Amino acid sequence: MTRPIRKILTVVGARPQFIKSAPVSLAIRQAGLQEVMVHTGQHYDANMSEVFFEQLKLMRPQYPLEIGSGSHAYQTGEGLKQLEGIIRQEAPDAVLVYGDTNATIAGALAAVKIHVPVAHIEAGLRSFNRRMPEEVNRVVTDHVSSWLFAPTDLAVANLRNEGITQGVFKVGDVMLDAAELFLSQAESMGSGLFDRHQLQPRDYILLTLHRAETTDTPEQVHRVLRALDRQGMPVLFPTHPRVRPLVQSLAGLRNIRFVEPLSYLEMLQAEKHAQAIVTDSGGVQKEAAFFSIPCITLREQTEWVETVESGWNRLVGLCEDKLVEALGSLQTPSQSIVHLYGDRQASRAIVDVLASQPPLWFE
Repeated sequence: MTRPIRKILTVVGARPQFIKSAPVSLAIRQAGLQEVMVHTGQHYDANMSEVFFEQLKLMRPQYPLEIGSGSHAYQTGEGLKQLEGIIRQEAPDAVLVYGDTNATIAGALAAVKIHVPVAHIEAGLRSFNRRMPEEVNRVVTDHVSSWLFAPTDLAVANLRNEGITQGVFKVGDVMLDAAELFLSQAESMGSGLFDRHQLQPRDYILLTLHRAETTDTPEQVHRVLRALDRQGMPVLFPTHPRVRPLVQSLAGLRNIRFVEPLSYLEMLQAEKHAQAIVTDSGGVQKEAAFFSIPCITLREQTEWVETVESGWNRLVGLCEDKLVEALGSLQTPSQSIVHLYGDRQASRAIVDVLASQPPLWFE
């Protein structure tokens, strides 16, 4: 017999994980369970982490590790070293990890190697591109997890195709929960974001660009920015710290508004009222679909295949011609796909499973 789940140790390390954790942490508290939060500090800029705890009223992490930037090996290795000690000290009944970052794989490996079961939120996502570090993190985490919380039918099928059928629960998408939880708060902020950057709703493009495989070659970033600038429409570009040095040398761009990273609530506003979104982010692709905004993705593959199959998302890679063609032929599909991501109750379903289902391998 296994003891019931009473104490959960949650590992977060990057901006999207802060957002995903908000509704889940709320559900954990409502269920009367204890949560210990570890922030690895993979994102350490105040605008990329601290502001989320303030605005979203997240529980402050008991363990801020401040690992910071570095290679994948450095971030994963430092996370493993520090998380093992924390897990031993706290002795949780389960370790909860999100998505596909280095914090995710570090948390999963540290836990499972000392026989603490792992719960993986966003299990089963696949881009089928093993050159992406995130893909490796997803696959390995899924194969060591006891509870695999899949957001969609396709994610469940991906797991089944890899021989993973036990411990799999289709629960819906926690990011949809978060959007539902915080959208009214975002909209209540008024027009300050648009006034500050001289924008009109539905008359600008929102750009996000931060992945290493995109930004490692400055020439690629410059081509994308110049192609967007030539479209003549304002482009709101919250600039990731990694990208700032790459754009400082650009001159003559008249339509691109380089701004500091937005808070999550401002980002929801910016997404909901854009004419189109151009991104290399996985989460932003999905939020565009939530708000029925056409999306153009600067990648060759995506883990959110449903957005492409439905017509809400187009993959153009870093090809300037494909980007320009996609911008010139924007279409708004007639059917929303929000229903594919659940009923806005994913967080509660996750906690219900953790409280009632014994962990795989640890019965």
